[in-house]
Amino acid sequence: MREIAPPLPAPFTARLDRRHLFRLGGLAMLLAGGRLAAQDFGTGFTHGVASGEPGANRVLLWTRYVAAQPVKLRFEIAEDESFARPVSGGEVEAGPERDWCAKAFAEGLEPGRWYYYRFVAPDGDTSCIGRTRTLPDGPTAEWRMAVFSCSNLGFGWFNAYGHAAEGDAFDMAVHLGDYYYEYGRGHYPDPGEEGPDRVLWPANEIVTLADYRLRHATYRADPDLRRLTQCYPMIFIWDDHETANDSWMGGAENHQPDSEGPWSVREAAALRAYREWLPVSDEDWAEYQVGDLATIFRLETRLDGREKQFNLRDLFKPGMEPAEIERALVAFRDGPWSDPKRQLMGARQEAWLRDALQRSTGSGRRWQVLAQQIVMGELRLDPQMAAGVVEAANPAVKAQVGAMALTSMAGLPFNMDSWDGYPAARARLFKASLDAGANLVTLSGDSHNGWANDLSLGGEPVGVEFGGHSVTSPGAEGYLPWMPTGQLTQSVVGYNPGLVWADLSQRGYMAVELTPQQARCDWRFMGTIRNRTTQLAGSHRMVAAHGARKFSA
Repeated sequence: MREIAPPLPAPFTARLDRRHLFRLGGLAMLLAGGRLAAQDFGTGFTHGVASGEPGANRVLLWTRYVAAQPVKLRFEIAEDESFARPVSGGEVEAGPERDWCAKAFAEGLEPGRWYYYRFVAPDGDTSCIGRTRTLPDGPTAEWRMAVFSCSNLGFGWFNAYGHAAEGDAFDMAVHLGDYYYEYGRGHYPDPGEEGPDRVLWPANEIVTLADYRLRHATYRADPDLRRLTQCYPMIFIWDDHETANDSWMGGAENHQPDSEGPWSVREAAALRAYREWLPVSDEDWAEYQVGDLATIFRLETRLDGREKQFNLRDLFKPGMEPAEIERALVAFRDGPWSDPKRQLMGARQEAWLRDALQRSTGSGRRWQVLAQQIVMGELRLDPQMAAGVVEAANPAVKAQVGAMALTSMAGLPFNMDSWDGYPAARARLFKASLDAGANLVTLSGDSHNGWANDLSLGGEPVGVEFGGHSVTSPGAEGYLPWMPTGQLTQSVVGYNPGLVWADLSQRGYMAVELTPQQARCDWRFMGTIRNRTTQLAGSHRMVAAHGARKFSA
């Protein structure tokens, strides 16, 4: 039986004494006027509280406290909001070395319990109260997760966060990456695409440690992000935009060493700020045991072992005839793309996951859940899409669409940045899952669209993929403007045998529920992101029965 969650803590905006009114007023002026240091978000507790890395007996607590000099904060965790009898606590330092961010594990907790927590400054000032939850131990009838990805502040409001917090129906939250974006103001979103009142700081593309810190501070000023992390523990996973677009272990598409310095310096700055500003551990990958129900595996597919993405444009030379292009694509398909040694996660992580899957199934856990960044199912574009390009279309667009059609006809996918660009690595993962007898559920982000994929290896079912649509980032609805979104969706689903369902035009989040009998996902679609509201436009549900390793009819 699922434990009833205690009441949500009061929103951080509810504390209206003079000191906190001044703090909120200073924050509003910053967002409007644009002072350029994270420290200028005020003093004291500037960005609320958050929790993460849940275990059966502990959870990681986070806050930020700005003062004139480093200070020791006391943290308390209790079963009720009065904190009359704290069950755990300790001290942690907030100082400039970590941009005044402070985090510490609360230890000695009971499994499967809800708790309240807070931080207390030396002068008695207290943070807002947060609520968190430990993972269960033993028989577990249900576990519910709110799953997010691709939250670009410039495009609009984080209404998906607000809806999940308001509904108060989850045990934890998961963010699959692209928690923020690195671009400067005026690029993705381009001028005219920005959401009303969504001002990005710093205005430049973020490259330095100070830049990444300020971008974190700006995002965390969003009230719905703060409310969500105040109410639930969250597992965070970085994707590419936490460093730079299309990152890999040696660089990124959006990193230019000549003007932006060594990649290793930028990567280190991004990860340092990420670990300062979020309740995350220093481990690149990890596993979380949800009683006897599931193991959640947090994977890293970006920076540790990923070889550089292929760029299909490199195969096409000016003036090539279609037959020449076809020969080049076939040679690429049968050669570099199919290389059995090609790596996405890296050998160390592959070995860890293989062993961890065996441990999970050996312990009798019902589900093995991969919380990771990128789409895992096979996705190709129907070559017939090219037929819709009008004669008056831009010649470059027509050439690109024609190349995409030839790519599909050669049996190649269109997105080399996803698992489709690393088929041997995907096959190794699927084999490890089958060898372990796993019931695999993959949670994926990155694509901005909703996908339900049946995963298979050589025709044998492996599991299912819940691919999440974005919080705000635009999806495929604008990629092929001559094709209505419904027709595009029908074409993509019809052309890909493993793709059971897709939504290519709406924003929102996934509500994922695990029981011993089934894994279920509700894709929830927000009515808008242009103004702040929690109204839904609709939802779609898919279910996979335990043992089937594919979606139910």
